[in-house]
Order: sequence, then structure tokens, then C-alpha cells
Amino acid sequence: MRIDKWLWAARFFKTRAIATRACDLGRIQSNGQAAKPSREVRAGDLLQVKNESGDFQIEVLAISETRGPAAVALTLYRETDASRELRLKLAEERRAMPRFEASGEGRPSKRNRRDLNRLRGRI
Repeated sequence: MRIDKWLWAARFFKTRAIATRACDLGRIQSNGQAAKPSREVRAGDLLQVKNESGDFQIEVLAISETRGPAAVALTLYRETDASRELRLKLAEERRAMPRFEASGEGRPSKRNRRDLNRLRGRI
């Protein structure tokens, strides 16, 4: 079975076109080699998948040509422990990073703008 179709069925990508594009960009590796979209995938293959959810190192357990529910998709592969730990660690670091949030006040009023100009020494 084609790797792009399997990645779509395993719910790593929302569409097959996006899975194909990821293969073309080199974000998918099969057994240590860059995978083209038409590469055959078999049970026992080791895949490295990079998508917006993170970097996954998985072992293919089963093949499915149809996209089913998420519970069924989870039975198609097994993620390595090292990959899971690394992904969770990076997600925790992302949550801990400070976020920039706008003050929400909108544009300054005429009075506030005059105060800002005075502070900056423009008037």
C-alpha cells in the first residue's frame, strides 16, 4: 500500500494531498530513508513522521486502505517510548513559554495619543 494513503488512513494528515505534500517535502522517512508518496509500506516498517502535531517515530502494525474512526487508526501503529517522551516534553515547554497578548484596549484616544507624543518628546 502507498505510504501517503496509509498516513491518511492512520490519521496523521487530514487529506491525502497533504500527506503527499509532506512526503515530497521530505518530512516522512521510512526505515531511515526519505519516502516518496508512492513508496510501499508494510507491517514492521519504522517511520518518522513530522507534522504540525510533532515528530513521531512509529512502527507500522497493520495496513488499512480506508480511513476509519480514530480508535481504529490507533491500532495501525505503535509509537516508540522515546518519541512519546520527547513529544510530551516539547509540548510542556511550549505551554510554559510566555505568550504575547495585546492589551485589548484598542487604538489610543486623542488624549492618550497626546500623552504618548509628549512622553516621546515629539511635541
